[in-house]
Amino acid sequence: MPECLESGTLFQRIHDVVARIPAGYVATYGQIAHQLGLWNGARTVGWAMRRCPAGIPWHRVVNAQGMISARGSGEGEALQRALLEEEGVPCRGPIDLSRYRWRPDPSDGDR
Repeated sequence: MPECLESGTLFQRIHDVVARIPAGYVATYGQIAHQLGLWNGARTVGWAMRRCPAGIPWHRVVNAQGMISARGSGEGEALQRALLEEEGVPCRGPIDLSRYRWRPDPSDGDR
């Protein structure tokens, strides 16, 4: 990962967007990147999710197919699935993005 991405405001901006995803909804890595004007920035969002401070709902971010992305040993996947299901998002297989995708209000300054 480029060192410049880790320090400062880019990860903070990503975390700020993720913090606004309400319980019961998900966003994709690419969706968050697009909201911030980061074209082809889905991977950067993934790096930011690996460095989330406490309180950021990292588990509400999924891949473009509505699937939980693999993380190391698989324990993170099980935790993410459990947290989403606790919030009412069924995730045995692809999440139905037409139903559970977060659609932010444009008046909130989102793109």
